[in-house]
Amino acid sequence: MSYQNKRSLSSINPLVETRDVVAMKEKTGNLYESIVVISKRASQISVNMKEELHKKLDEFTVHGDNLEEVHENKEQIEISRIYERMANSSLQSINEFNDDQIYYRKKQ
Repeated sequence: MSYQNKRSLSSINPLVETRDVVAMKEKTGNLYESIVVISKRASQISVNMKEELHKKLDEFTVHGDNLEEVHENKEQIEISRIYERMANSSLQSINEFNDDQIYYRKKQ
């Protein structure tokens, strides 16, 4: 995830707010279509964030047979905290939808 993208994600309020459903409906013509677009984008964001987090945390894995040795790494803990503070993927997708950053089309 790029620095600019992380900075824009940190500006998203992680708390749930009420949304104007009429404005959501106007973008696609149907409220349910808008919700489907938002939910599909939320799934994409969730998968991307999960893959990115696993890549970063894989750098700290120690491959060995000894299960008793578990080391806490401060960098690993900080990476996990950053991802915990980020807004939920559904909130991110709603923000992208409202800012017209999602491209979608209807199947014919």
